[in-house]
Amino acid sequence: MPDNPHYDDQETRAAEAREATLFEALRARLAQAKAKAPYYREVLSDIDPAGITDRAALARLPVTRKSELVDRQAPGHTLGGLTTVPDGRLRHIYQSPGPTYDADGQGADWWRMARGLYAAGMRAGDVLHNSFSYHLTPAGLMVDSGAQAIGCAVVPAGVGNTELQVRAIEHIRPTAYCGTPSFLKVLLDKAAETGADVSSLAKAAVGGEPFLPDQRAACDAAGIDAYNIYASADVGLIAYESTAREGLILEEGLILEIVTPGTGEPVEPGQVGEVLLTTPFNADYPLIRFATGDMSAVMAGASPCGRTNTRIKGWMGRADQAAKVKGMFVHPRQIADIVKRHPEIQRARMVVTREGDADRMTLMCETAPPAPDALAAALAETIQATCKLKGGVAFVAPGSLPNDGKVIDDRRGAGG
Repeated sequence: MPDNPHYDDQETRAAEAREATLFEALRARLAQAKAKAPYYREVLSDIDPAGITDRAALARLPVTRKSELVDRQAPGHTLGGLTTVPDGRLRHIYQSPGPTYDADGQGADWWRMARGLYAAGMRAGDVLHNSFSYHLTPAGLMVDSGAQAIGCAVVPAGVGNTELQVRAIEHIRPTAYCGTPSFLKVLLDKAAETGADVSSLAKAAVGGEPFLPDQRAACDAAGIDAYNIYASADVGLIAYESTAREGLILEEGLILEIVTPGTGEPVEPGQVGEVLLTTPFNADYPLIRFATGDMSAVMAGASPCGRTNTRIKGWMGRADQAAKVKGMFVHPRQIADIVKRHPEIQRARMVVTREGDADRMTLMCETAPPAPDALAAALAETIQATCKLKGGVAFVAPGSLPNDGKVIDDRRGAGG
């Protein structure tokens, strides 16, 4: 029987059918969350779930930020009121650096990892060497659940113990690897140094950090067909690479938005912005408009591999762009507020430099020429009122600011 290149039929359905299914599930999830989760009861108090029928309506809902979760998480309220069931009915509760706490609920492959592993070539009968951590954080068990859903056996290697892991690979002969790309290269280097035979590894799904060209080259040289997966401890699998190797394909159980950093306002298609995710199928620990803090951009068109879901460019940095200027923090949301008050401005970024011993802010503004004479003065007043700091204004032609998602460009260097 020929191998199916797709995990299931969801990956090739029409965009309209996918959108309808996601939003039908979202309305049910909003109603449940509002009724049973204290946090959502508070922030969705004036929201009618039945009215959230499209992305424009979704964009009016409040954004949930990780920093807010940290503030809400406390002894006895470990998950900040976001769960719809008592803690004892969850499957696991995890601790990540911060510390912050995350959870998974009941059900097979709760993190939806199988789809990404399948796209990376994992199949029933494979033996998967899993080098993600099993200690307090969810990464190891996320992969474990996805591998089990496919039908793979798992070697729960965890992190560290390089020589022991190389020996295990040589003896057990796993066919696949999952972990960070940097640790896979460490294992390959150690095997070359010691003469260990790790040639059984033929495929890999790597994530947790950027997959760099030299790491891809090392995998190719070792005969390992490696693919990138993008996941987080909060959401699970977000997107994955396919054989087309053109961007990352969004996981089927998510609603993705790309927004201006520090705001909940969607950017134009193709523009770089912050990744916001909604999990309409997570009944016990739903995340609604969750700001990941990661930057990315949507790619045009569908993947040549036949999957029809949205593609993104992958991880493109962090959205945490706050800069401290003359003792005051300037945040992306303040820049967004300034732009809102002046409709002549199409796009803008605040550039922070150091001249002598003084910090200087300049708001670079894209606007159709010629800029009205009074606009610079009005913008300077708005900057001071919004940021409580003086700032200059410079006008540039539309389309001249880089499409890199930056709202605040701090050019002062490490000593700033």
